[in-house]
Amino acid sequence: MQTNPPYQMSYRLRCARVALAGLALAAGPGRAAPAPHTLVVCSPGSPGTTDEAQPRMNAFAAAVSARAGTPLAARYEPSEDGGARRLAASGLGLVSLPLFLAHEHELGLTARLQVVGKGRPALERWALVAPRGRIKAPDGLAGFTIVSPVAFAPAFIRGVVLGGFGKLPANAKLVQSTAVLSSLRRAASGEAVAVVLDGAQEAAMASLPFAGKLEVVTRSPAVPAAVIATIDARVPAAAWRGIERALLGLASDPAGAAALDAIEVARFAPLDEAALDRARKAFADGSR
Repeated sequence: MQTNPPYQMSYRLRCARVALAGLALAAGPGRAAPAPHTLVVCSPGSPGTTDEAQPRMNAFAAAVSARAGTPLAARYEPSEDGGARRLAASGLGLVSLPLFLAHEHELGLTARLQVVGKGRPALERWALVAPRGRIKAPDGLAGFTIVSPVAFAPAFIRGVVLGGFGKLPANAKLVQSTAVLSSLRRAASGEAVAVVLDGAQEAAMASLPFAGKLEVVTRSPAVPAAVIATIDARVPAAAWRGIERALLGLASDPAGAAALDAIEVARFAPLDEAALDRARKAFADGSR
């Protein structure tokens, strides 16, 4: 098995490389063209830096801009704080579901579309993987370290991932880390370690030489992996309609399809409101 993707690359492919464009209102006749809005791409816990992601951001922004007829820009922010701060200023973002749920009310975000990754289902299921035979009930996680790139949002782990399993013991420790493969190896060796995997990582787990020493304890309901979100006061409805049409139709032309392929995105889809509402409720439960 490869030791890089999907364990260390999947989160970059899911959101860090899921580079999107910002948007701006088209200038009317005789008026100067407005400065482009910037779409902030943020998936805390993903590998990669702003500089590494920028070429793909620029190419994608150009493809969307051409289709939307508006000046577009995009910027990847690797940290939660940096992403939230820039999102508050720009009003437009491509954000992982954990980040969206953590900052939805604080920033006044409105979810608009969902992102479907290349070769991925429309909705994502997260899995908790632990040493085989160790965890029969939630209290079995007492004293465990739970590793996840999305542990920056504890309510997401407690509510969305584990809500259907039961309440996480108070002395279980959540650790944000992209070292998924090494954490799985520790769990397989019998350490009190559990790991949260996305769907692609869970599917790839079977190819690990120590897979027989691991098991899935519970899975989340099906939820969006990432969403396009706006702050309504900063992105007027007319502006959003143009960019929405561009994103939804991007896969239908060669240039747009090439831009999508480069960032490992299959398409942008209308939001599954029921799935998002399930995630919201579970997140709120995990915050209590």
